[in-house]
Amino acid sequence: MRTQCWFGAVVFSTSSQRVLLRRVRGASEAGLMAELKQKEIVPWHDFVAGSLGGMAQVTVGQPMDTIKTRLQIEGHSGRFAGPMDCFRKTIKNEGFLGLYKGMASPLVGIAAVNALLFAAYSNFKKMQEPYPGGPLTLTQIAIAGAGGGVVNAVLASPVELLKIKMQAQYGAGSSVHYSGPVDCARQLIKAHGIRNGLMRGYWITLLREIPGYAGFYAGFEGMKRYLTPKGENPATYPLGLLSLMASGATGGVSYWVACYPLDMLKSMIQHQQAPPKGPLYFVDTARQVYRDGGIKPFFRGFSPTIIRAVPAAAATFTTYELAMRALSTL
Repeated sequence: MRTQCWFGAVVFSTSSQRVLLRRVRGASEAGLMAELKQKEIVPWHDFVAGSLGGMAQVTVGQPMDTIKTRLQIEGHSGRFAGPMDCFRKTIKNEGFLGLYKGMASPLVGIAAVNALLFAAYSNFKKMQEPYPGGPLTLTQIAIAGAGGGVVNAVLASPVELLKIKMQAQYGAGSSVHYSGPVDCARQLIKAHGIRNGLMRGYWITLLREIPGYAGFYAGFEGMKRYLTPKGENPATYPLGLLSLMASGATGGVSYWVACYPLDMLKSMIQHQQAPPKGPLYFVDTARQVYRDGGIKPFFRGFSPTIIRAVPAAAATFTTYELAMRALSTL
């Protein structure tokens, strides 16, 4: 009898433990799913945070971007001896606001571009996750960045075309061909249509964005993971302001190291008065640049670009991350 009672107690105890274990496991899974649901990114959060990040990027980086663009498109004209000479002459002839020439197009356009970029990047990350909110390797981050760059090129190409056209105008008054980005777009479409006018340079922009944003996001995430304390999750750990800025700066420099020669070709192609001819127009442009000066011209304006990349990308990512944190509390 005692044996039976003892055996029954053991059976009852074991079955109770199993029931309890199932309940605990169920509760844990439910809690995990609830936590993942809470951490799930709301699509419009990406758009808002990306827009704010884009505005911060333009505000901080426009002066050095103007110098970079002018050095790229001038070539061997002899107008500028280098970055500092370009900086001095721009301020002397056009005032300090000359450094912000063409800002209207990117200020509005880059906000939309970055909104699209960050949203696309987020979706490409989700496609590769082993489970919702699961970790990704840096290679997968780079692939998601490249995918975001492909989507981003659709908006980036016309926005940067208008910016370059405005930045290439020196002085004021009668010497200015376009009164603003809207007038520039109108004239280009009237003269050359959408494809050869407003969308000029789309394919070279696409080629630039793929390696550029692969490096951009891999650089950012790599530094972010390096700066995250051991044992913490880099995806959820709230890094401090300086760490976010360092991560953003790393991403910005990685972007330009990965794609700068392509950007130089893009600036030249979009600056041309006549539309490029043939499907491989960028190859013809590259050959011409190489014939004229070898490898060196492909890196014209590289130093001001890197100087600009550090604060501009730091501002972009820091603003984006802080905005996402704020929006997640809504």
